[in-house]
Amino acid sequence: MSVRIDETDRKILVELQRDASQSLDEIAARVGSSKTPVWNRIRKLKGAGIIGQQTVLLDAEALGFEATFFVLIRTSEHEAEWQKHFLKALRDRPEVQEAHRLAGDIDYILKVRVKNARAYDAFYQALISEVRVYNVTALLSMEEIKSTTMLPLDALAEN
Repeated sequence: MSVRIDETDRKILVELQRDASQSLDEIAARVGSSKTPVWNRIRKLKGAGIIGQQTVLLDAEALGFEATFFVLIRTSEHEAEWQKHFLKALRDRPEVQEAHRLAGDIDYILKVRVKNARAYDAFYQALISEVRVYNVTALLSMEEIKSTTMLPLDALAEN
């Protein structure tokens, strides 16, 4: 972290994580400051890359995306060209909400959100027709216990 985060910055970040649609007046009142200093701090945090894209969280189930699959991928391919092609295939697919390269027996894990099992199969068939993989295991999430985009900012106060 190149920018020093003080207690007021941390409080502002907590408020923005909680609800980024709040007005500057609301944020300022909650953090015990006034509007202009809060705006200046937010600009500083954006400029430092700490605050990124602001977006809206949609209810996937309300929109009909009822199935979440965690897809474990093993590959015997580790060349740069294969990886470039594979990563492009993942980035081009809107069903892939997250993709991580792992240490250990599994090379990649994907979080894939689709309407149902048939939609997952279409995603799977398209992926394996485009990129060669050694083994794919799909795990259907039966229930989402916790999902958050909020970082544990209290840990910043401890430093």
